[in-house]
Amino acid sequence: MKKRFMMLVSSALAAGAILAGCGEGNDDTTPVNDGADNGNEVTENDGNNEAAGDGEGFSAKMVTDVGGVDDRSFNESAWAGLTMFGEDYPDVEVDYIQSSDASDYAPNLNRLAREGTDLSFAIGFLMLDDIRTVAEQSPDQNFALVDDVVRDDNDELVENIANLTFAEHEGSFLVGVVAAMHTETDHIGFIGGVESPLIKKFESGFKAGVKYVNPDIEISVQYAQDFNDASRGQQIADTMYGNGADIIYHAAGGTGNGLFTEAIDRAQNGENVWAIGVDQDQALTEGEWAEGNVILTSMVKRVDQAVYQVAEDTMNGNFPGGEILEFGLEDDGVGIAETRDNVSEEAIEAVEEYEAMILNGEIEVPQNDEEYDEFEDSL
Repeated sequence: MKKRFMMLVSSALAAGAILAGCGEGNDDTTPVNDGADNGNEVTENDGNNEAAGDGEGFSAKMVTDVGGVDDRSFNESAWAGLTMFGEDYPDVEVDYIQSSDASDYAPNLNRLAREGTDLSFAIGFLMLDDIRTVAEQSPDQNFALVDDVVRDDNDELVENIANLTFAEHEGSFLVGVVAAMHTETDHIGFIGGVESPLIKKFESGFKAGVKYVNPDIEISVQYAQDFNDASRGQQIADTMYGNGADIIYHAAGGTGNGLFTEAIDRAQNGENVWAIGVDQDQALTEGEWAEGNVILTSMVKRVDQAVYQVAEDTMNGNFPGGEILEFGLEDDGVGIAETRDNVSEEAIEAVEEYEAMILNGEIEVPQNDEEYDEFEDSL
């Protein structure tokens, strides 16, 4: 399975192809890289997993968040993983339903359940309540939620829902290191989508990485309260750059596309500013202008890898229902993008050093405001 993941990484990049908080410290968490032959522990499922091996008769489909399947972010990454799964197993059926508004989540998930979809993915933590309701109404169907952990009224994990989570704070720490080593103004910004425990992981980890390198750097933070408003993202970026920030990291989905527009506009006017992407290697699809690319690096979050793995495991009769799967640094679930043309060798070496320190426990990356305050006090 590990070899498959590395092949998927390369394929997704060549094609250009968000809350583990509820489960933090929970004994139900299943590290992906735990030494098992298939990359994670799974439980046998009593559902309708008749397909095995070639995928004949198996279907895996997804419901997008409001950003849509071409958001250049986590929805697109999820679809890239499901598309790759369909290409590797031509006899399976893969598809997606787009959500234009939050009110579409429940009807779209219900539609997949009614169609008898073998595995239905909900892409994004905003669907938590809806997937719980639909899963309870369809106990014989298999579901998976990306970026949150679903629990019932007794605070128990739901048996027909797999929970796909990521160590976003760790990956964000590393791009924070890059930002700190490249800033010329000692002022850096962070744009968040909807303020939530999940996006706080991105913010907290990023700020910790910046401050670990240089505690004196100023960090501006603002939330757009929207994942699909590029104009709002550009407005926030305009203010941050105007106030002296020269590097801005976003965890805002489609809203973050406005950051790239503003960075390009300023670069064309002779300003030395940078943007940091998220979820995918966004320099492959965004940030280009006549003299290069305004994206310094990206924090890659392997939603594609997670979707592929869970689809394949479920197809083979090993649906990880009632489990929390956590994708972190050790299994390439998060990290720095492969595109590093604008990153100095010094910064790359520092990233490698700090990544090793995180993995061996020397650095404990904060995930929320309280942990970040403690981290900053320790510097």
